[in-house]
Amino acid sequence: MSDLTGKQRRYLRGLGHGLDPIVQVGKGGVTAPVIAAADQALLSHELIKVRRGAECPADRDEVAAALAAATGAAVVQTLGRTLLLYRVHPETPRIQLPAADPAGAPTASGD
Repeated sequence: MSDLTGKQRRYLRGLGHGLDPIVQVGKGGVTAPVIAAADQALLSHELIKVRRGAECPADRDEVAAALAAATGAAVVQTLGRTLLLYRVHPETPRIQLPAADPAGAPTASGD
């Protein structure tokens, strides 16, 4: 699920700014328990912050790609050692994303 528009990513980054990390990736890297914890957190919250510890052997892009692939989530942002992941709840979504602008549609100028 990486088909988020720039507007949707910006909206999710705003929502994620005040979140505390729920999942931490340590010296073992992205293991089955880490994936299970991220999957459960995404099911509960839809938008989660993940902290990559300094001792983690993988870099942030590898961790983000591995967690996103394993959980079916979209990587919203990677910043420093923090990742922001989003996955819509399969039955009762709580986060309403802004509608994607049709291709080529003019945007409001804000005058």
